[in-house]
Amino acid sequence: MAVRRTGRALAVAVAAGLIGLAAVGCSSGGGGSPDAAGKVAAAPAGQAGTLSVLPSRAESTKIVVGDARAPHTVTVFADPRCPYCAKFEASGGTVLAERAARGEVRVEYVVASFLDGRTGGTASARAANALRAAADAGPGKFAAFQAALFAAQPAGEPTDAFTTDHLLRIADGVEGLRGESFDAAVRGGTHRAWVAAAERAFQESGVGGTPSVLVDGKALDGGAGLYDAGDFGRILDGALG
Repeated sequence: MAVRRTGRALAVAVAAGLIGLAAVGCSSGGGGSPDAAGKVAAAPAGQAGTLSVLPSRAESTKIVVGDARAPHTVTVFADPRCPYCAKFEASGGTVLAERAARGEVRVEYVVASFLDGRTGGTASARAANALRAAADAGPGKFAAFQAALFAAQPAGEPTDAFTTDHLLRIADGVEGLRGESFDAAVRGGTHRAWVAAAERAFQESGVGGTPSVLVDGKALDGGAGLYDAGDFGRILDGALG
């Protein structure tokens, strides 16, 4: 019982610290208009080299990118259909990739799929399954595929987004990702149990919206600064000390 009380207290504390983020993102309680997110730009082309060397692995309900021995941990909660998450990936996400490549941080991604329940369909779950499959495909594959997936995100959170064929076309742009194992996982929903567990982890975290960022377990209240690489870099530096 004490553990459950502690978990609830932590969730409340984290949620309180992330109120500012929910105001400029997708909320599991509603809000977060796709139109308000504006046009999503792809990550800078020059970052391809950085993404291509980042190791990834699944650890429980998270996908971890970077050196396990990095001195700091950044946790990112994101839903593949959230347009604000796409904006973050093209800005703050590029900063995290660079810091992970330098060994300064390891980045833990909690891939949520709450937008399926809010808007209908199973697009987020399909995309989350593909992301999980990419994590097993070798160094750089998850990071590059995630960047490509968010850059190709259909506008307006449509219920028929991220079809199997669409996900495989996105994967075509990541050198070496397509193959028997990856394709079978995407087509067959191999990681559906993991996707469900990751969504439960998001719900139990108490963050309430995406994108949400924790640095060493503490909420990073970046507000609109999440969507500008320069601003996010300065906010992150302040949190890392």
